[in-house]
Amino acid sequence: MKDKFTVCVFCGSSMGKNAIFSQNAFQIGLALGNAGYDIVYGGGSNGLMGRVADGAISAGSEVTGVIPIFLKDVEAGHAGITRLIVTDDMHTRKRIMYEKADIFLALPGGIGTFDETIEVLTWLQLNVFNKNLILFNLKSYWNSFIRMIEDSTAAGFYSPRNPGAFSVVDTTTELMLKIHNYQEKYSK
Repeated sequence: MKDKFTVCVFCGSSMGKNAIFSQNAFQIGLALGNAGYDIVYGGGSNGLMGRVADGAISAGSEVTGVIPIFLKDVEAGHAGITRLIVTDDMHTRKRIMYEKADIFLALPGGIGTFDETIEVLTWLQLNVFNKNLILFNLKSYWNSFIRMIEDSTAAGFYSPRNPGAFSVVDTTTELMLKIHNYQEKYSK
């Protein structure tokens, strides 16, 4: 088994309107850190991104942020993380995050989170890599996205080549079990 197992977290650079999003992001970072997982994420200190990083840091996890230079000030690059990688552009940011990741986790977020989530789902479909994507469906946040995927499948446009590579969880307990099982299966 690999010494380091890295979870790539996609999530909002804002807090959202319900405090449960922020609370949950911190708890997920804490749970991932307590389980010994490293984190790679978008590098910001704002919003849910900052809360995940703060939770993981408080548990002693290594946290790598990857942020393009033009967002470093807007998203306020997190000063407390293990390392902050500054890139020239978004494509390089995502490439580095994807390369470092063993598994992907999408929490609630906006257009950037959707972009990253859909791109990873596309790469899974095209067998660019053999990893997994987990949607954390807090307060049914991902229901519309899940329906869109189901509608695309029903219409004959999407046929998952590896249906097990994409899953949905509703609780931190489910999330941690899913990641542990994936790690056991694929990290040997």
